[in-house]
Amino acid sequence: MQNARDLKEYKGELSGALGNEFLRTAMDNFAMAYRVSRAKAFAGMDVDGLVRDIAQAKDQAMARMDELFEEFKTQAERQGVTVHLAKTGQEANEIIGRIAEKAGVKRIVKSKSMTAEETLLNHHLEDLGLEVTETDLGEWIIQLRHEGPTHMVMPAIHLSRYQVAELFSEVTGARQEGDIQKLVKVARRELRAKYAQAEMGISGGNFAIAETGTIALCTNEGNARLVTTLPRVHVALVGLDKLTPTLTDALRVIKALPRNATGQAITSYVTWITGPGECQSSPDGKKEMHVVFLDNGRRKLAKDPVFSQVLRCVRCGACANVCPVYRLVGGHQYGHIYIGAIGLILTYFYHGREKAKNLVQNCINCGACKAVCVGGIDLPRLIKEVHARIQDEEGHPLQSQLLGMVLKSRKMFHALLRSAKAVQKPVTGGTPYLRHLPMIFARGQGFRALPAIAETPFRDRFESIKPKVKGPKLRVALFSGCVQDFVYPEQAEAAVKILAKHNVSVDFPLDQSCCGLPVQMMGEREASRSVAAQNVRAFDLDSCDYILTLCASCASHLKHGYPEILGPDCEGDPGLAATVRQFADRVIDFSSFVHDVLQVEPAEFRADGRKAAYHAPCHLCRGLGVTKAPRELMATGGLEYLPAEEEDVCCGFGGTYSMKFPELSAELLKKKLANIEKTGAELLLTDCPGCIMQLRGGLATKGSPIKVQHVAEALAERLR
Repeated sequence: MQNARDLKEYKGELSGALGNEFLRTAMDNFAMAYRVSRAKAFAGMDVDGLVRDIAQAKDQAMARMDELFEEFKTQAERQGVTVHLAKTGQEANEIIGRIAEKAGVKRIVKSKSMTAEETLLNHHLEDLGLEVTETDLGEWIIQLRHEGPTHMVMPAIHLSRYQVAELFSEVTGARQEGDIQKLVKVARRELRAKYAQAEMGISGGNFAIAETGTIALCTNEGNARLVTTLPRVHVALVGLDKLTPTLTDALRVIKALPRNATGQAITSYVTWITGPGECQSSPDGKKEMHVVFLDNGRRKLAKDPVFSQVLRCVRCGACANVCPVYRLVGGHQYGHIYIGAIGLILTYFYHGREKAKNLVQNCINCGACKAVCVGGIDLPRLIKEVHARIQDEEGHPLQSQLLGMVLKSRKMFHALLRSAKAVQKPVTGGTPYLRHLPMIFARGQGFRALPAIAETPFRDRFESIKPKVKGPKLRVALFSGCVQDFVYPEQAEAAVKILAKHNVSVDFPLDQSCCGLPVQMMGEREASRSVAAQNVRAFDLDSCDYILTLCASCASHLKHGYPEILGPDCEGDPGLAATVRQFADRVIDFSSFVHDVLQVEPAEFRADGRKAAYHAPCHLCRGLGVTKAPRELMATGGLEYLPAEEEDVCCGFGGTYSMKFPELSAELLKKKLANIEKTGAELLLTDCPGCIMQLRGGLATKGSPIKVQHVAEALAERLR
């Protein structure tokens, strides 16, 4: 469990995790295998439709949480089950402790339960003098090591077979080999007696079906069946979010849960328990059965207009499986008790802001978690919202306040950039990079070369290159973002060159500024809203058919972020409220516009057959769902496209993330560049200036000959 007191201490923990070579190798191997197995498991299915159905059903169920609880209670009690409701984790622990005391229980066996981890149930029961044994293999291993889980489904994934063999040698008093099958047999032998001796079995529950009072469990090891059948007392600890109206609703989730968790069509065991079963050791021949429902903030969450969607979570762990940060540092540094993206959110609500405040800053906003969530939860957005709430409660850091203040004033922001251009010459050394920055600015940034501010920004060049088009077939307003305006203006110039060839008129509204994503990422909501409103007002929608941007991050933020940030009423401005949706609808990325709208042809370009690799920006492939257009444009433009491994995995930039967590950013970049270099490509193309900054800076530091360009630059160079 991550317990760092402040961000500096947390960064120290992250550095320690980065030094664990086995952990990173294991996480990488699993992540690579998971992508393949998940794709196979969902092959031929309407995944988007299934996600929509699950999300809708879960939302409807959570809106009826109290009603479903009463229905479950009535049905379960008819079957002879005692149903309890605990407001807090401590209350749930006390209820279970009293059940054990009344039943004369001394020994308990448990099957895997994240809800029991949430309440720290084992600690409470052990403090009462009870013997508690975890029976899930991974949970038993971490219990013996006195650790928390590092994954919600595979709690001991961070350990090697040799570490487990050493642990089992200590437990058994005999030397154990690092053979997985033999270690499993050791665990079975050691646990078998525990099942036979235990008077109580404690389980969780994947579903609590209201119409029948049924508890359902999805497992792979069979231990849950032994836990729920052999002891004379069975207690199921279940979150209120597991309430499900009908069996059909549960089966819908089961269709997705194992596929998303481990790439299985179905888990080895799906167990349905309706009422207490037979038990020969009980006086009346019947098992004593209790279901303890845990609130711990779930009722309040169900009524929260922003965060209620987190209750759709089915605890598959997929958000960790695909997270590039989790792959680097593991769950002990990327969660408190709940792991991965969902854990960054739930920690705040279930365990408080002290446990969450460092974690929520360690999201690179790549969107991979959102893309695989079978509950359709907008995880990146909610992580940013938690971060903002914590800052509202504790106070905003000075650096984010200053950035927010600067970005709220376009004139001040642009004046600072122009000033930086004027004074940067001593630190550029005559190169396009900042070579000699003072340590206060360059700390941790040695893994890449940072670019210099351009001599002349795009806004000052535009009038001289603006196409003079009569009777244009399309009218485009260009959104440059701050990087292509002041750092890489040649990218925007390349786009204008291509547009002019197709009789497209181009406008560049001078009142536009940074898209505002950096302050959104830093939790500065008020500044983010202010910047969004400025940019929407800067564009005359009556004079453009499209708002074109060459930055994937800007495009995704303008299109999807602005309507959320400004809200349906745009803070009481009805004129802006009517405009923001139209604005968002007209936003389009460069590759989609050139490929889908202009439909450029190979004959327009001089083919030179140069070998080119591609990096898919996170906010293009996931934020906008654009995957084919840029790759097909490479072939159209006369390049030989060489696919690289994990093209859609984050390069590690993440805007301000790479400045806050440079060690993690450097490792992600290292992996990305290694995959690119394996292709043998001469060129590396992408659709995002931020990614270009990261990739070009990394390759320059390595002294690599690979040239990094925006897709627009590569196409413009080859125009006939």
